[in-house]
Amino acid sequence: MTTNTVKKVRMLRPKKRSEYRRYTRSKGGTVLYFSLLFLAGMFTVLPMIYCICTSFKPLDELLIFPPRFLVHRPTLENYIALPSLLNTLRVPMERYFFNSLFISISGVILHVMAASAAAFVFSKSQIKGRKILFLIVQFALLYNSYTLSVPQYLIFSKIGIVDTYLVYLFPAIPSAMGCFLMKQFIDVSVPNALMEAARIDGAGMGRIYWQIIMPIAKPSWMTLTLFSFRDLWSTVPSGTIFSEELKLIPQVMTNITNGGIARSGSAMAATVLMMLPPIIVYFIAQSNVIETMSSSGIK
Repeated sequence: MTTNTVKKVRMLRPKKRSEYRRYTRSKGGTVLYFSLLFLAGMFTVLPMIYCICTSFKPLDELLIFPPRFLVHRPTLENYIALPSLLNTLRVPMERYFFNSLFISISGVILHVMAASAAAFVFSKSQIKGRKILFLIVQFALLYNSYTLSVPQYLIFSKIGIVDTYLVYLFPAIPSAMGCFLMKQFIDVSVPNALMEAARIDGAGMGRIYWQIIMPIAKPSWMTLTLFSFRDLWSTVPSGTIFSEELKLIPQVMTNITNGGIARSGSAMAATVLMMLPPIIVYFIAQSNVIETMSSSGIK
C-alpha cells in the first residue's frame, strides 16, 4: 500500500474516544462567563435601583453631600406628597392619565396593524418594485425622530392637526423598524407552501393575513407592542401641543422635577410610577421579544 492509501484508510476509520478533541468550555470558564454577565447586568440596572432608593429617602438624606446610593431610613413621604404637589394643576390628574393611556393603547394598535400589513406585502406579495420600496424602508432606519421634527411640524400645520390627538398618533403609525422587524420574521417563520395551501382552500389575502400571518407572527408584533408602548408612554411633543387638556403624564412630571433638590425625592417617586406600565408590558412580552430577536437575525 502506498503512503497516500494508508493516510486515506486512517482518515476513514472511526476515531477512538481518546482521539476526539473537546471544544466545550471548562467549569472555570463557565463561572467566569456568567460572573461577567451578572456584573454587566447589575451595572445596567444601577440607575433604576438608585431611582427606587431615592424615592424612599427622607429630606435630610436627600440633602447629604456626597449623596448616598442606598436609603438608610426609608419613608413613603415622597409618594404621599405627590397629590399635594399636583393640586395646583388646572386640569385634573385623571385627565393626564387618560390621555397617556388613550394615546399609548391607540398608537400601539395602529402601529402594529400598519407594520404587519406592510411587512406581509413586502414578504409574500408579488408586487413589482417591492424590493426597491423595501430598500427605501431600510434607508429610513438611518433617520431619527429629531431629524424629522421640522418636516413633521410643517406637515401637521398644513393639514391643520396641530394641538390635537392626531399629533401623537400620526407619527406612531409608520415605522421603518417595525416593518423591517416583522418582514424578517415573516420571511423565516411563514413558508410559502402554507400560503399556497390556504389559497387552494379558498382563503383570500385578508383571511390569510388575519388568520395565518398574525397568529404565527405573534412574537414579532408583541415585540413591536413593547417598543411602541414604551415610546408612546414617554413621548413629549415639542411645539405641537398647547392645550393643557391634551398633555400627557411626562409633561406633568416635568413640573415636579424642576422643583430643585428638595423635590428630588418626589421626582424620583413620580419616575418610579412612570416606569411601572412599561415594566409590566415587558414582563408580558419578554419571551416573545427573545424569540423575535433570534428569528429575525437581530443580535
